Amino acid sequence: MMNFLDILLLAVALAMDCFTVSIVSGIIMKRPKWRAIVQMSFFFGLFQAMMPFFGWLATVHFAGYAEHVGHWVAFIMLAFIGGRMIWQSFREEGDDEHFNPTRLATQLLLAVATSIDALAVGVSFAMTGFNNLSSLAMPLVVIGIVSFIFALLGHALGLRFGHVVSRRVKPELLGGLLLIGIGLKILITNL
Repeated sequence: MMNFLDILLLAVALAMDCFTVSIVSGIIMKRPKWRAIVQMSFFFGLFQAMMPFFGWLATVHFAGYAEHVGHWVAFIMLAFIGGRMIWQSFREEGDDEHFNPTRLATQLLLAVATSIDALAVGVSFAMTGFNNLSSLAMPLVVIGIVSFIFALLGHALGLRFGHVVSRRVKPELLGGLLLIGIGLKILITNL
């Protein structure tokens, strides 16, 4: 079984996608919308904790599926969201709607997309001695808390330094490119 430091480092690694997306969301928000920030951070933490649980739970029946298809699903979702953000960055300011990280549907989609690769972590938990739910509880809680904290920090950084970035490049364009990059990283890492 993994020791606490291993679990903490794993949690930080899993939280990096949440951190990056949260920075972009903070840049796009431009000013603090605390309810939306805490809500999105909560969803990131929840989904980062639950995906390893689902991977662990399904190991007996669907381990091959989670390992061989999950990264494709994450890539497609992130590429779709990123492509949409890039497309919206070229639209006029008055056009319909732009990427809005304060929307519940957007937050849930981003939380799922950035956490799908954590399914494989659950499979690895099952194969490294986490034999019951009580042994799995601590790693899941650590992963959830670390992802929540990193998402809050990402939003804070995006809000703090977003004005500098948005003067040079459209936030939606940057965000779309980053989401596609995260999707490609997940895909390439798992191929």
